[in-house]
Amino acid sequence: MKGDTVKYCKELKENIEQFFTRFVEEGKATVRLKEPAVDVRLSKANASHLKNFLSAVRLAHRGTDVEALPLAALVPAKTSEIEKPKTKMIITSRKDYPLTKNFPYSLEHLQASYCKLARVDMRMLCLKKLLKLDLSHNHIKQLPATIGDLVCLQELHLHDNHLESFSVALCNSTLQKSLQLLDLSQNKIKALPIQFCQLQELVHLKLDDNELIRLPFRMGQLSQLRFLSAARNKLPFLPSDFRKLSLENLDLFGNPFEQPNPLVPSIQLKIPLTLLESAARATINYRIPYGHHLLPSHLCEDLEVAKTCQCGSACLTSFIQTTVTMNLHHVAHTVVLVDNMGGTEAPIVCYFCSLTCYSQFLDRYLQSSR
Repeated sequence: MKGDTVKYCKELKENIEQFFTRFVEEGKATVRLKEPAVDVRLSKANASHLKNFLSAVRLAHRGTDVEALPLAALVPAKTSEIEKPKTKMIITSRKDYPLTKNFPYSLEHLQASYCKLARVDMRMLCLKKLLKLDLSHNHIKQLPATIGDLVCLQELHLHDNHLESFSVALCNSTLQKSLQLLDLSQNKIKALPIQFCQLQELVHLKLDDNELIRLPFRMGQLSQLRFLSAARNKLPFLPSDFRKLSLENLDLFGNPFEQPNPLVPSIQLKIPLTLLESAARATINYRIPYGHHLLPSHLCEDLEVAKTCQCGSACLTSFIQTTVTMNLHHVAHTVVLVDNMGGTEAPIVCYFCSLTCYSQFLDRYLQSSR
């Protein structure tokens, strides 16, 4: 027993960040540790015993010898009297929202809905054990980049807010390795950044009821994605990378999809190819390593959004573009109808690196249409 006491006292030495003793006469107090970063909450204690205990902890924090600590009068608490660290907190109204005291550091699930929050409370960003953060039904317009510091975060629910964007900083954060569910439905988002597809652990993605005019260009990189809903947006077509997805459930109902017309392409082909276009194609086709240490950043960004022709070759700014019909069952087991007519097809973009490739595609298309 004495050995354990010596051990605990050593762990307390210079490891107390703050004491909260306002309600000590009611048998309540909190000791905030530095490492691990947790709050030790004490309640239902005998006020006299609690004062003795806090006095001993203060002395241990200062490095006082164990023999000099006033521990003799302390009675160990029964297991049934010890409260477990709080791991879940649900707040569903403004009046219940904690304005003056911190959230317990031990929280793994925090929901703060219908609280009229205009921004993310910075106190939430100190909850390093958080697995699920639900801030649905608020008035949040912008997300701080520091949400990306929640290294354990698996679920982020932001349904029914006033968001207009999802930042590149969040896409480049540790959320790449942890985030599995993201709900951005019922906001005001018009587009997602190219880097969004770096969130490669995503399994559930909800984008319904926004103002999206396009989906991320590299959508096919989301290899773990199984549930995607982007109903009631403003999507005219799907990105070419969309065909690489392997989904269990897909909902694209209520988008103003264009009628595909492969016979009327958008021709942005420049002949002969510029030196920049030729070099860019060679870099990608031959998998030549590149990076910001070798090329200007704007060229790296251009290479990252290069299109892929039906033949497998790359094209940068010189290409032919058209749309074709794709049956959504090719990428999803269960498909919600895209319209009230019972359709499960949607237009998808196709790129061609040359007139030869487009001509070959056109021959196949016309033969299949006979």
